Amino acid sequence: MTDLHRDKILILDFGAQYTQLIARRVRELGVYCEIWAWDHDPSEIAAFGARGIILSGGPESTTVDGAPRAPQEAFDSGLPLLGICYGMQTMAKQLGGETESADAREYGHAEVTLVAPDTLFGDLNDHGSRPPRLDVWMSHGDHVAKAPPGFTVTATTARVPVAAFANEGKRWYGVQFHPEVTHTQSGQALLRRFVVEVCGCETLWTAEHIIEDQVARVRDTVGSDEVILGLSGGVDSSVVAALLHRAIGDQLTCVFVDTGLLRWQEGDQVMATFADASDAHGLGIRVIRVDARERYFGALAGVTDPEAKRKIIGNLFVEIFDEQAGKLANAKWLAQGTIYPDVIESAGSKTGKAHVIKSHHNVGGLPEHMKLGLVEPLRELFKDEVRRIGVALGLPHEMVHRHPFPGPGLGVRILGEVKAEYADILARADAVFIEELRKAGLYDKTSQAFAVFLPVKSVGVVGDARAYEWVIALRAVETVDFMTAHWAHLPYDFLGRVSNRIINEVRGVSRVVYDVSGKPPATIEWE
Repeated sequence: MTDLHRDKILILDFGAQYTQLIARRVRELGVYCEIWAWDHDPSEIAAFGARGIILSGGPESTTVDGAPRAPQEAFDSGLPLLGICYGMQTMAKQLGGETESADAREYGHAEVTLVAPDTLFGDLNDHGSRPPRLDVWMSHGDHVAKAPPGFTVTATTARVPVAAFANEGKRWYGVQFHPEVTHTQSGQALLRRFVVEVCGCETLWTAEHIIEDQVARVRDTVGSDEVILGLSGGVDSSVVAALLHRAIGDQLTCVFVDTGLLRWQEGDQVMATFADASDAHGLGIRVIRVDARERYFGALAGVTDPEAKRKIIGNLFVEIFDEQAGKLANAKWLAQGTIYPDVIESAGSKTGKAHVIKSHHNVGGLPEHMKLGLVEPLRELFKDEVRRIGVALGLPHEMVHRHPFPGPGLGVRILGEVKAEYADILARADAVFIEELRKAGLYDKTSQAFAVFLPVKSVGVVGDARAYEWVIALRAVETVDFMTAHWAHLPYDFLGRVSNRIINEVRGVSRVVYDVSGKPPATIEWE
């Protein structure tokens, strides 16, 4: 079997918002990589066995005392190095060069001129000019003023004297710009040169190889034991279910808790996709469906605080799941849809600067008293990789490529108290919105779209009579990383059509509004 982890890249993270994007770009090239905090135990670098190391950007300044530094072990490893933005600056500072703070921050498009040939840039030339020029994206305040001894300046801009440098003998390179973002026209080609040509990595990281690898790992781990999985219908748990079913077949039992806070008719869709072997797309997996609507709405009665709602929903999920697990005497393993960003954020760094995972990202934790082993076949994968795996496993494209849906479901899209009446209204309105987005070809052009139930009544006219009925807000955003987002500029005629359908088809709604807030300052979800 192909050893997917034989050729790999180590990324040392200095806190940049684009570090995960670097990793995704490397993996898109077909090479496995991991992200470690810059202050990760440096003694583990050699044992990791990377073919090369990338030093990410970051928000700090190398011109102040105590700034983050690359571990000496990275330089002592003899491996190729690529410093990006802050990563380049700390390389320069630590190796005897000079950095300085600029009078003005350089942010956005820039044009670099290649002034000396090197392996990293090769024949890259966005303009076909002499000397070669590249369109790149910058985001920095400091820059390298003087390259370290032994390094050649390979690129400049009108404002930055050292936009890139290289020590070909050591295979060490630095670029001030961000090759990982799409605005850098030849950025992926540059990363390919470093990862494949300079580091000598084979491109083994493919969907087919990942499935083959995980199937073998799962079989080796669980043997003949049974595995239990909490199936939510979301992308991650759905892909885990399909992957485990391929690996161990009837040894898998899924528990699907119908909370009453799901998308419209989602419970039936989940059962058709996973449990119904007679369906053309059904997988024939053993799925226990638990109708817990009354328990959820009872527990949420009178609760308005968003965090309190999340905790109730999460704790009740664990309680119900635990009840079902207790009925499966032969279940020895619990499968979870943990993905790589969860692992990164949970690991954090010794500086304490890593973000804590929001409580609504995961509906329920692992009950300690369950005494089950843990199987997490997606923990090395980013979300886009999970989607590719899902398609390769035969899951419906529309399921695998659905927009994100919060763990508590409609519980955090109903502002204030959660009631069954509100959930039913919201689910129907949301279904209309999503259906119209798909029909108009707009669904895949937005990153996340949904409806929100507002607990206020607005005057409306029903027939010839005045009526006070509920308000529905529509939210649609466009984003790359979900850290920042722009509201989607949906056509007015489209919004009018959605509004008319919701008001006419969803009883109890008299008004529909559209959210035009960006992130920041607003969050994507309303609670």
